[in-house]
Amino acid sequence: MKFMLIMHSNPQVWDALTDAEREEVMAGHGPFMEAVRASGELVGTAALAGPEGSAVVRVRDGVPAVSDGPYLEAKEFLGGYYMVECADRARALELAAMIPDAKVPGLGIEVREVVFSA
Repeated sequence: MKFMLIMHSNPQVWDALTDAEREEVMAGHGPFMEAVRASGELVGTAALAGPEGSAVVRVRDGVPAVSDGPYLEAKEFLGGYYMVECADRARALELAAMIPDAKVPGLGIEVREVVFSA
């Protein structure tokens, strides 16, 4: 089964951390990636730039319109993800708990089953 382990970012939470705490979170991703790569469960991963450089494209009456900024007004935004393939949901939850961001108060890892991928 494939699952996406989604990391949401919240600038207010991130900015409240000390430099050492931020470095611990960032450095913790290396060992996590090594572990899921070694177990054969890592399908892919990506870290995304912040929403300040994003754009939204909407097509109305066949004409594309582009607007700057995130689609939703929210404190949190999609910061990145890990795509894993593992035995079941319980294992996906176990893997999500290993991601360093999950230990930061105010952050969490969303776990969603992938129903289609190409």
